[in-house]
Amino acid sequence: MSRPTMPDTRVLIVDDHPFMRRGLAQTIKDQPGLSVCGEAGSVTEALQIIESSRPQLAVVDISLGEESGLELIKAIRQKWPDVKVLVSSMHDEMLFAERALRAGALGYVNKGEPPNVFIAALQRVNSGQIYLSDRMTNRMLDHVLTDKGEQIRSPIETLSNRELEVFEMIGKGLATKQIAAKLGLSPKTIETYREHIKQKLNLANSTELTRSAVQWVLEQGRNTSPADGET
Repeated sequence: MSRPTMPDTRVLIVDDHPFMRRGLAQTIKDQPGLSVCGEAGSVTEALQIIESSRPQLAVVDISLGEESGLELIKAIRQKWPDVKVLVSSMHDEMLFAERALRAGALGYVNKGEPPNVFIAALQRVNSGQIYLSDRMTNRMLDHVLTDKGEQIRSPIETLSNRELEVFEMIGKGLATKQIAAKLGLSPKTIETYREHIKQKLNLANSTELTRSAVQWVLEQGRNTSPADGET
Protein backbone atom coordinates (compact mmCIF):
# COMPACT_ATOMS: atom_id res chain seq x y z
CA MET A 1 0.00 0.00 0.00
CA SER A 2 1.59 3.28 -1.11
CA ARG A 3 2.08 6.11 1.35
CA PRO A 4 0.15 9.34 0.68
CA THR A 5 2.16 12.01 -1.12
CA MET A 6 2.76 15.23 0.79
CA PRO A 7 1.58 18.32 -1.11
CA ASP A 8 4.25 20.68 -2.40
CA THR A 9 5.13 23.82 -0.47
CA ARG A 10 3.64 26.73 -2.43
CA VAL A 11 6.14 29.54 -3.04
CA LEU A 12 5.44 33.13 -4.09
CA ILE A 13 8.22 35.09 -5.84
CA VAL A 14 8.21 38.88 -5.36
CA ASP A 15 10.75 40.74 -7.49
CA ASP A 16 10.32 43.73 -9.79
CA HIS A 17 12.56 42.24 -12.50
CA PRO A 18 10.80 39.67 -14.74
CA PHE A 19 14.12 38.07 -15.74
CA MET A 20 15.02 37.46 -12.11
CA ARG A 21 11.55 36.10 -11.33
CA ARG A 22 11.85 33.67 -14.21
CA GLY A 23 15.22 32.42 -13.02
CA LEU A 24 14.07 31.98 -9.44
CA ALA A 25 10.91 30.21 -10.58
CA GLN A 26 12.87 27.69 -12.63
CA THR A 27 15.30 27.04 -9.79
CA ILE A 28 12.42 26.43 -7.38
CA LYS A 29 10.45 24.24 -9.80
CA ASP A 30 13.48 21.97 -10.19
CA GLN A 31 13.33 21.11 -6.49
CA PRO A 32 11.11 18.25 -5.26
CA GLY A 33 8.48 19.33 -2.77
CA LEU A 34 8.37 22.95 -3.95
CA SER A 35 6.08 24.64 -6.47
CA VAL A 36 5.64 28.26 -7.55
CA CYS A 37 2.09 29.47 -6.95
CA GLY A 38 2.59 33.01 -8.20
CA GLU A 39 4.92 35.82 -9.22
CA ALA A 40 4.57 39.50 -8.31
CA GLY A 41 6.46 42.64 -9.26
CA SER A 42 4.98 44.99 -6.67
CA VAL A 43 3.65 45.11 -3.14
CA THR A 44 0.04 45.35 -4.35
CA GLU A 45 0.40 42.33 -6.64
CA ALA A 46 2.07 40.34 -3.87
CA LEU A 47 -0.70 41.03 -1.37
CA GLN A 48 -3.36 40.10 -3.93
CA ILE A 49 -1.66 36.79 -4.73
CA ILE A 50 -1.20 35.93 -1.06
CA GLU A 51 -4.89 36.61 -0.48
CA SER A 52 -5.97 34.38 -3.38
CA SER A 53 -3.30 31.64 -3.43
CA ARG A 54 -2.21 31.46 0.22
CA PRO A 55 1.45 30.51 -0.31
CA GLN A 56 3.36 28.98 2.57
CA LEU A 57 6.63 30.64 1.59
CA ALA A 58 7.52 33.96 -0.07
CA VAL A 59 10.81 35.02 -1.66
CA VAL A 60 10.95 38.83 -1.45
CA ASP A 61 13.39 41.43 -2.78
CA ILE A 62 14.24 44.50 -0.71
CA SER A 63 13.66 46.99 -3.56
CA LEU A 64 10.42 46.69 -5.53
CA GLY A 65 10.67 49.64 -7.89
CA GLU A 66 9.92 52.62 -5.66
CA GLU A 67 8.30 50.34 -3.07
CA SER A 68 9.86 48.70 -0.03
CA GLY A 69 10.16 44.96 0.43
CA LEU A 70 10.57 45.58 4.16
CA GLU A 71 7.12 47.15 4.31
CA LEU A 72 5.71 44.17 2.41
CA ILE A 73 7.30 41.78 4.90
CA LYS A 74 5.72 43.70 7.78
CA ALA A 75 2.32 43.50 6.08
CA ILE A 76 2.70 39.76 5.54
CA ARG A 77 3.68 39.18 9.17
CA GLN A 78 0.70 41.21 10.38
CA LYS A 79 -1.98 39.61 8.16
CA TRP A 80 -0.55 36.18 7.36
CA PRO A 81 1.90 35.29 10.15
CA ASP A 82 2.13 31.67 8.95
CA VAL A 83 3.72 32.72 5.63
CA LYS A 84 7.49 32.30 5.93
CA VAL A 85 9.64 34.90 4.15
CA LEU A 86 13.12 34.62 2.64
CA VAL A 87 14.70 37.84 1.37
CA SER A 88 16.71 37.52 -1.85
CA SER A 89 18.47 40.76 -2.73
CA MET A 90 21.62 42.39 -4.06
CA HIS A 91 21.54 44.97 -1.27
CA ASP A 92 24.30 44.85 1.34
CA GLU A 93 23.52 42.05 3.79
CA MET A 94 25.38 43.88 6.55
CA LEU A 95 22.91 46.74 6.27
CA PHE A 96 19.64 44.99 5.43
CA ALA A 97 19.66 41.45 6.88
CA GLU A 98 18.99 42.50 10.45
CA ARG A 99 16.30 44.92 9.27
CA ALA A 100 14.67 42.11 7.30
CA LEU A 101 14.62 39.82 10.33
CA ARG A 102 13.11 42.56 12.50
CA ALA A 103 10.43 43.11 9.84
CA GLY A 104 9.47 39.44 10.02
CA ALA A 105 11.63 37.52 7.52
CA LEU A 106 13.35 34.29 8.54
CA GLY A 107 16.29 34.55 6.19
CA TYR A 108 18.42 36.70 3.90
CA VAL A 109 20.39 35.42 0.90
CA ASN A 110 22.36 37.51 -1.58
CA LYS A 111 21.41 37.19 -5.25
CA GLY A 112 25.06 36.72 -6.09
CA GLU A 113 25.13 33.33 -4.35
CA PRO A 114 25.00 30.12 -6.46
CA PRO A 115 21.65 28.29 -6.82
CA ASN A 116 22.57 25.59 -4.29
CA VAL A 117 23.03 28.24 -1.58
CA PHE A 118 19.68 29.82 -2.46
CA ILE A 119 17.95 26.43 -2.26
CA ALA A 120 19.64 25.67 1.08
CA ALA A 121 18.37 29.02 2.40
CA LEU A 122 14.88 28.33 1.05
CA GLN A 123 14.74 24.87 2.62
CA ARG A 124 15.99 26.18 5.96
CA VAL A 125 13.41 28.96 6.06
CA ASN A 126 10.72 26.51 4.93
CA SER A 127 11.54 24.38 7.98
CA GLY A 128 11.01 27.41 10.23
CA GLN A 129 14.69 28.10 10.90
CA ILE A 130 16.68 31.29 10.36
CA TYR A 131 19.14 31.51 7.46
CA LEU A 132 21.98 34.03 7.26
CA SER A 133 25.44 33.84 5.77
CA ASP A 134 28.23 32.75 8.12
CA ARG A 135 29.65 36.28 7.98
CA MET A 136 26.36 37.86 9.04
CA THR A 137 25.72 35.24 11.72
CA ASN A 138 29.16 35.84 13.23
CA ARG A 139 28.63 39.59 13.14
CA MET A 140 25.31 39.36 14.98
CA LEU A 141 26.75 36.95 17.54
CA ASP A 142 29.66 39.32 18.10
CA HIS A 143 27.19 42.12 18.80
CA VAL A 144 25.43 39.98 21.39
CA LEU A 145 28.50 38.49 23.05
CA THR A 146 30.65 41.63 23.20
CA ASP A 147 27.87 44.21 23.57
CA LYS A 148 29.68 46.39 21.04
CA GLY A 149 26.86 46.60 18.51
CA GLU A 150 26.21 50.30 18.98
CA GLN A 151 29.92 51.16 18.89
CA ILE A 152 30.70 49.49 15.56
CA ARG A 153 27.60 50.50 13.63
CA SER A 154 28.16 52.63 10.54
CA PRO A 155 26.25 55.93 10.31
CA ILE A 156 23.95 54.48 7.61
CA GLU A 157 22.98 51.66 9.97
CA THR A 158 21.66 54.18 12.49
CA LEU A 159 18.91 55.25 10.06
CA SER A 160 15.45 53.85 10.65
CA ASN A 161 13.81 51.86 7.85
CA ARG A 162 11.76 54.88 6.78
CA GLU A 163 14.76 57.21 6.94
CA LEU A 164 16.76 54.79 4.81
CA GLU A 165 13.88 54.64 2.33
CA VAL A 166 13.81 58.45 2.09
CA PHE A 167 17.61 58.55 1.81
CA GLU A 168 17.49 56.11 -1.11
CA MET A 169 14.82 58.13 -2.90
CA ILE A 170 16.89 61.31 -2.46
CA GLY A 171 19.81 59.46 -4.02
CA LYS A 172 17.61 58.52 -6.98
CA GLY A 173 16.87 62.19 -7.63
CA LEU A 174 13.37 62.51 -6.18
CA ALA A 175 12.32 65.85 -4.71
CA THR A 176 10.59 66.19 -1.36
CA LYS A 177 7.08 66.45 -2.87
CA GLN A 178 7.70 63.37 -5.04
CA ILE A 179 8.91 61.35 -2.05
CA ALA A 180 5.90 62.49 -0.03
CA ALA A 181 3.51 61.41 -2.80
CA LYS A 182 5.11 57.97 -3.16
CA LEU A 183 5.12 57.29 0.58
CA GLY A 184 1.68 58.80 1.22
CA LEU A 185 3.13 61.32 3.65
CA SER A 186 3.14 65.11 3.84
CA PRO A 187 6.09 67.14 2.49
CA LYS A 188 6.56 68.50 6.02
CA THR A 189 7.04 64.94 7.32
CA ILE A 190 9.61 64.23 4.60
CA GLU A 191 11.45 67.42 5.54
CA THR A 192 11.56 66.14 9.13
CA TYR A 193 13.04 62.86 7.92
CA ARG A 194 15.62 64.80 5.90
CA GLU A 195 16.67 66.72 9.02
CA HIS A 196 16.97 63.50 11.03
CA ILE A 197 19.10 61.93 8.30
CA LYS A 198 21.41 64.95 8.17
CA GLN A 199 21.88 64.83 11.93
CA LYS A 200 22.57 61.09 12.04
CA LEU A 201 25.01 61.22 9.10
CA ASN A 202 26.61 64.47 10.29
CA LEU A 203 25.78 66.30 7.07
CA ALA A 204 25.88 70.10 7.15
CA ASN A 205 23.22 70.95 4.57
CA SER A 206 20.90 69.68 1.84
CA THR A 207 23.69 69.70 -0.75
CA GLU A 208 25.78 67.32 1.35
CA LEU A 209 22.70 65.17 1.95
CA THR A 210 22.00 64.86 -1.77
CA ARG A 211 25.66 64.15 -2.58
CA SER A 212 25.88 61.48 0.12
CA ALA A 213 22.60 59.85 -0.96
CA VAL A 214 23.60 59.76 -4.62
CA GLN A 215 26.96 58.24 -3.75
CA TRP A 216 25.29 55.58 -1.60
CA VAL A 217 22.82 54.65 -4.34
CA LEU A 218 25.69 54.39 -6.84
CA GLU A 219 27.63 52.15 -4.45
CA GLN A 220 24.60 49.90 -4.04
CA GLY A 221 24.33 49.74 -7.83
CA ARG A 222 27.97 48.70 -8.18
CA ASN A 223 27.16 45.60 -6.10
CA THR A 224 24.48 44.64 -8.64
CA SER A 225 24.85 41.78 -11.09
CA PRO A 226 24.52 42.96 -14.71
CA ALA A 227 22.43 39.88 -15.38
CA ASP A 228 19.48 40.89 -13.29
CA GLY A 229 19.65 44.68 -13.49
CA GLU A 230 18.88 45.11 -9.80
CA THR A 231 19.07 48.66 -8.48
